[in-house]
Amino acid sequence: MEAIPRPLDLKWLSRDAPITAQDYTLRYAFPTVGSKNVKRRRVYLCCVSFATAALALFLGSALAQTNPEQKSTQTPGAADSQQSPVTVFRVHTDLVSIPVTVSDALNRFVLGLEKKDFQLFENGVEQNVAFFSGEDAPLSVGLLFDESGSMSYKLWTSRDAAAQLLNALSQEDEAFLVEFADLARVSVGFTGHTEAIQSALKNAQAGGLTAMLDAINTGLLEMNNAKNSRKAIVIVSDGGDNRSHYTAAQIESLVREANVQIYVMGVFDPLFSVGLTPEEISGPRLLSEIAAQTGGRAYAAALPSDLPSVATRIAVELRNQYVLGYYPKNKARDGKYRSVDVHVAQPPNLGSLLKLHWRHGYYAPAK
Repeated sequence: MEAIPRPLDLKWLSRDAPITAQDYTLRYAFPTVGSKNVKRRRVYLCCVSFATAALALFLGSALAQTNPEQKSTQTPGAADSQQSPVTVFRVHTDLVSIPVTVSDALNRFVLGLEKKDFQLFENGVEQNVAFFSGEDAPLSVGLLFDESGSMSYKLWTSRDAAAQLLNALSQEDEAFLVEFADLARVSVGFTGHTEAIQSALKNAQAGGLTAMLDAINTGLLEMNNAKNSRKAIVIVSDGGDNRSHYTAAQIESLVREANVQIYVMGVFDPLFSVGLTPEEISGPRLLSEIAAQTGGRAYAAALPSDLPSVATRIAVELRNQYVLGYYPKNKARDGKYRSVDVHVAQPPNLGSLLKLHWRHGYYAPAK
């Protein structure tokens, strides 16, 4: 069975901040706040942010004027109340966004790379990178929390891990909560007040079977209400699905269609444990494969007490990603799956080989 990444010793997070390619040979941490390098970086990021926003506004306006699809709709009873029809404008865009995480051999995130450092391929054909960002953008996060009977002795530390993740969100972020056991349900919809989610988790009680795949489907549906373009789902579970109506193949197809990264905080029982069901044995590998398809990762905690460290790792990773956007050279609207490959140039002053994680592909729009 393919190995699941183990949780790292995250003491480096407080000791060594994410590194830039330029600073790698000088130090592992960014210069202190107030230094000239930091000021230059902040001015640069502000300029990039302004330019990106201006470009997005210009393109959006141009597309809306040149290729709008208008549709008038009227709600039942609108004619009686003499309300005007609602005009809906839809702007079609084929921009494909690929989040990319870059780290070194010691699993430290490498920042400071530029657009020219990346190459992007679709089905083996190199694409032109039209959009590039290395900034920390607002997130829409879905938390899928396992409350099945097998989580009984893991529930307390799982709640602590969830709190750790939620506390790392910024004011511009939003989150929702899906609780699942025999059934999956959205217990807290999208909110910027994560206290509501933590309050709901305090009342969680373990019991029943595990409808994990149904929970992923529920989370993907709720993610349609997200206000931010960067989306991630974090699953807190011990694996083994034994209750879902959806199959593994169906869920793998759905996550390929969705522009959502999936991360896993897994408290998996050792494979040599007595009495494990086939679902519990295959669960960790299934979660790892689902996460890898989306550019996310599955982290296994050897002990429940490791979960908060895993949560910290995921939170930091979500804050230290690049986003590459491109318009596919293949213009066919055939609904077929297209694989994506990303390469990065090795900086000459960085002795450690770089490791990349990215969204492996997407489904082309259908006619």
